[in-house]
Amino acid sequence: EFAAKFAKENSLGKIDPPQAEQIESVAREALAPFERRDGENPYQVQKDLQETMQDLVGIVRNESEMREALGKIDGLKKRAGNPAVSGNREYNPGWHTALDLENLLTVSEAIARAALERKESRGAQFRDDYPDKNEQFAKVNTMIAKAADGSMQVRLEPLPEMPDHLKRVIEENR
Repeated sequence: EFAAKFAKENSLGKIDPPQAEQIESVAREALAPFERRDGENPYQVQKDLQETMQDLVGIVRNESEMREALGKIDGLKKRAGNPAVSGNREYNPGWHTALDLENLLTVSEAIARAALERKESRGAQFRDDYPDKNEQFAKVNTMIAKAADGSMQVRLEPLPEMPDHLKRVIEENR
């Protein structure tokens, strides 16, 4: 109540019409699961995603299983785009799950795509189709970003050179 009053009385609380339209659009999208009667159960989509990641992109990985996981993630994205929830907006974990699905799917896809690109085993990345370290990957960071069309683009970027002050610390502690 007091925050709303403060915002209304200060210029920082003013919203331009284009921003208001964007806010309304986001609010409609966020509330849409309450309007659907025949949509997907967000808990089931989340459970299916968890099983996919555990079974196909888990501790031991290989190319065929990660490609299978990416196919399943694509299917889950379609299902996640149509969630339905019941109840009201106050403490509604089903609604929260519906709102989280897009981010969960994005992160899962990024993990699978980055793991697929790294054709080696190192640390927590273990691939039974590439059981050895590949020194090429010790010199790069695996970067992933969404392109304008929504697809994920994976690229390898050289590691930045270590700053001199960190090199000195490492040398001092050898």
